[in-house]
Amino acid sequence: MSFKRGDQVEVLNKEDGFKGSYFPANIISTISNKDYIVQYRTLVENDGSGPLREIVSVDKIRPKPREIVATDFSLSEAVDAYANDGWWVGKVIKVLGSEYLVHFETSGEKIAYPLSKLRVHQEWNPKDGVWVIGSIPKKKGQRS
Repeated sequence: MSFKRGDQVEVLNKEDGFKGSYFPANIISTISNKDYIVQYRTLVENDGSGPLREIVSVDKIRPKPREIVATDFSLSEAVDAYANDGWWVGKVIKVLGSEYLVHFETSGEKIAYPLSKLRVHQEWNPKDGVWVIGSIPKKKGQRS
């Protein structure tokens, strides 16, 4: 998939402590068919001088997911939780009245979130150019 200037995207962060997170950004320019300059919408430069910009490879970029309105979530449902300026992939493990306890496999953390901080999890399939709703890819050798 190719992107153009101004496209709203999300950037995958694979660094330790950030695995399973996506950060909202805009495409600023194309460097090659494999690399883009993005400007994050929620992250700022270390010195606070403005929005963080960086060069990102296309395999870490996906289009902004389509908006799906959710009125509630079920146990074991895959969700994205908004925290620390990005979206983190997790699974609902308990309903606590108006909040949902979400387990994050990458960190082992369990945190409660209100509905307003959650969205339906969608995986981007770049090969087909479609969104797949609600499934978290399994690691090799992992069972359901």
